[in-house]
Amino acid sequence: MSEQSQEVRKLAAHALEDDEALGKVVEDLSGSSRRTRQLAASALALVVKDAPEKLDEHAGALVDALNRPEAQTRWECLDILTVLTDRDSRTCEKAIAGAETALFDEDSGPVRLAAMRFLCTLGATTENRSEKVWPLIDEAIQCYHGDIEFQDMLVAVVDFSAGKLSSQVKHALAERMRFDAENSKGALKRRATQIIENVS
Repeated sequence: MSEQSQEVRKLAAHALEDDEALGKVVEDLSGSSRRTRQLAASALALVVKDAPEKLDEHAGALVDALNRPEAQTRWECLDILTVLTDRDSRTCEKAIAGAETALFDEDSGPVRLAAMRFLCTLGATTENRSEKVWPLIDEAIQCYHGDIEFQDMLVAVVDFSAGKLSSQVKHALAERMRFDAENSKGALKRRATQIIENVS
């Protein structure tokens, strides 16, 4: 295990035991040091796996952290917000603007994928939200078709398609996936077909 991994684990363990320490790690997300912000985001990504409820009151700080320049802080925070969406979708909805910027980040595949997962999870919660995020999801499906992250993005879209979507979004999603369902092979064809079945 690398020195950085050990540091992250230690930070996360301390934050899980002590709310004051957790607050300090959350504060570090807006610190001036890139390394400190990345360590904080990585530690909080471990915290949310073990005790998501501990981050409920800190969702706003995670939304704010989507404005940091470095990719890792943003993708870790998007992953955390994806977990928190079921717990506090109203606060997480404020992350749409940051997620949109991340979705079209030209330099980082992991940031784009984390944004897609977040938007699909949020959009699946209500019909209204499905309409709000659908234009972004639709554009990403077109932009990244064939990219290395596209298959993982489609897994998120499969989950989205099983959510509480409006009838307009269901129709548009089925239309978007029809070409792949009819003309592709392998995993892409299976996922496209599954999406159409979910919204039919």
